[in-house]
Amino acid sequence: MATGIGTDPVAVTQAAPPLKRQHSLRLPRSPKILIGLGILLFFVLVAILGPIVRPDSPDATFANSPVPLAPTAAHWLGTTQAQQDVFSQLLVGGGSMLLVALIGGVIATAGSVVIGVTAGYLGGLADELLSMLTNVFLVLPALPLLIILFGFIGTSGQNDLFLIGIIISLTGWAFGARVLRAQTLSLRNRDYVDAAKITGERWWRIIATEILPNLIPVVATSFLFTVLYAVGTYTALAFLGLVNPNWSWGGMLLYAQNSNAELSGYWWWFLPPGLAIALLGTSLVLLNFGIDEFINPRLRAAGLSGRRRRGGRPEFALTPVIQSEGGHS
Repeated sequence: MATGIGTDPVAVTQAAPPLKRQHSLRLPRSPKILIGLGILLFFVLVAILGPIVRPDSPDATFANSPVPLAPTAAHWLGTTQAQQDVFSQLLVGGGSMLLVALIGGVIATAGSVVIGVTAGYLGGLADELLSMLTNVFLVLPALPLLIILFGFIGTSGQNDLFLIGIIISLTGWAFGARVLRAQTLSLRNRDYVDAAKITGERWWRIIATEILPNLIPVVATSFLFTVLYAVGTYTALAFLGLVNPNWSWGGMLLYAQNSNAELSGYWWWFLPPGLAIALLGTSLVLLNFGIDEFINPRLRAAGLSGRRRRGGRPEFALTPVIQSEGGHS
């Protein structure tokens, strides 16, 4: 049987294709990842280039009319009740949205990593105290708490975007910390962690070099989730008038609501910012689902099985069985 395995060229030919098929499971080839990343990059470009390429100032008035004007060649998305260009406001409003979402996502993810991983690795009293803190923030009603905070603090200028992002992050880290704690509990008793303990490594170094590298996909999904949370929360706060709109998309919806744009049929005023928020959220959800499908073998296997049931070729291969000349495997 050894001779058959070593010399049969068919065995080598059958063993090579599975390696190529495994590469098809790489992250960048996921349709969810590609579509979500493409939409997100588009909005990033809009946020960066929007204030530069905007046709007019978002607060400049042009016409003398008592009602908003419909889209024309001069104003691609029409005007508001104050005769301001909606397209210019749309281009400028994406920057504040993404900045607040990025600040909130980075700070909330950092907090969830520090608290969740530390609690899961140390265990004992530290785990109980940090888990109790996480549970407190999980049960707190985030939006009413933010409404109260912003009602007392108030906002006035562009620099408030950093303050808004920080405050939003305080209510968005707990869920990620809970997930990271659970993943750390499953990793802290692995052989490579025990080997690092035996060699005398400090606990914080073990977390940084042995545990965190294996949690990178989970940290990525936690970051996307908190960014999505920050987008929705900032939109809600701007729509409620609790933060300085700064021509954000939530502020555009607020002004449209105050002028009864929906009831009056001024669709060009509220529909573009609403679609922009929905598409931005969709891109983050697609990225989150794509990464989750990549790191979860059950979801990945379900997707492959679904393709096979639809008649497509499966993305995996069975181990070839090689028979010797005597007919035995």
